Amino acid sequence: MTRRTVRIAMNGVTGRMGYRQHLVRSILAIREQGGLGLGNGEVLWPEPVLVGRRAHALEEMAAQHGLTEWSTDLDAVLADDSIDIYFDAQVTSARVEAIKKAIAAGKHVYTEKPTATDVEGALDLARLARDAGIKHGVVQDKIFLPGLVKLKRLIDGGFFGEILSVRGEFGYWVFEGDWQDAQRPSWNYRAEDGGGIVVDMFPHWEYVLHELFGKVTTVQAHVQTHVPQRWDEQGKPYTATADDAAYGTFQLASGAVAQINSSWTVRVNRDELVEFQVDGTHGSAVAGLRNCRVQHRSATPKPVWNPDLPVTESFRDQWQEVPDNDVFDNGFKAQWELFLRHIVLDEPYTWDLMAGARGVQLAELGLKSSAEGRRFDVPELSL
Repeated sequence: MTRRTVRIAMNGVTGRMGYRQHLVRSILAIREQGGLGLGNGEVLWPEPVLVGRRAHALEEMAAQHGLTEWSTDLDAVLADDSIDIYFDAQVTSARVEAIKKAIAAGKHVYTEKPTATDVEGALDLARLARDAGIKHGVVQDKIFLPGLVKLKRLIDGGFFGEILSVRGEFGYWVFEGDWQDAQRPSWNYRAEDGGGIVVDMFPHWEYVLHELFGKVTTVQAHVQTHVPQRWDEQGKPYTATADDAAYGTFQLASGAVAQINSSWTVRVNRDELVEFQVDGTHGSAVAGLRNCRVQHRSATPKPVWNPDLPVTESFRDQWQEVPDNDVFDNGFKAQWELFLRHIVLDEPYTWDLMAGARGVQLAELGLKSSAEGRRFDVPELSL
């Protein structure tokens, strides 16, 4: 068995997502399984080079995981010809310039989203990557979640008949930071630092809807900052200038309508932190992160509205659980493996910087829709 090493500059790994999902549960997990088998007698071995601003944190992280290479000098890392891939999990406001540097250095690029703070910036990255002839990918992890994989199976198998509507509920209560520490960093609630739930979540909803149900053709949204004051990591109060809740309606090219609520100011009364209900002429399904339940038209009860009598049936019990029928890996790791195979074997890969630009576009139009109280068409993007 031949080992083929791919060196990856991983920028932003001291952050929650960069560390937990991308370094530990993806790259290090691939190493722990003995590398990524390429099916031709070769094993791909990812070699991370940790990049960030805090030397002490990087050194400590490297020592904890038996890694030897880390740096606070991004320019020096990108000048290293042995680096194959640049990965970015920084705050959004720092992402564009770093990716531009990586493209100029001839590195393949894999990045978290949103890829930029506006659609022109996102398209500029896609143009630069195209002209440089490098390969590029954008994290679109939710379509690799077990619940949505099961939902995709149902769609591909024709379970729903004609899909009529999609209803999504996402979110949880993020503590303000005064009497309990917040679960999210304070920059998420400052628009000037690239925060806001629309910028964060609408790019997710774009690729979920696009991949499972078809292109989004119109968007209408209401955006709000429900909690106007929060407390930062040092316990100091600050004004929340970014939105913490968004209520969106999306028309799809198929004619179906999607409604998705996103909120960091909602207390969870559902089975999972995100759930999508899909209703079609032949059946319905409710999919979350891991589970998926269905109700076929042949087994659909016949409820009758009667507010004068208590409900005697459990509506949840009338749904059937979709079996796993597979072993599901971590969604971030699954996409990393596909991207790495794309890099070394040139296998097809569609989740690129143009896909990332569509997500930024939907967020931008959602904010504009809320500000102007209008519905907007979502035009086709091109380079």
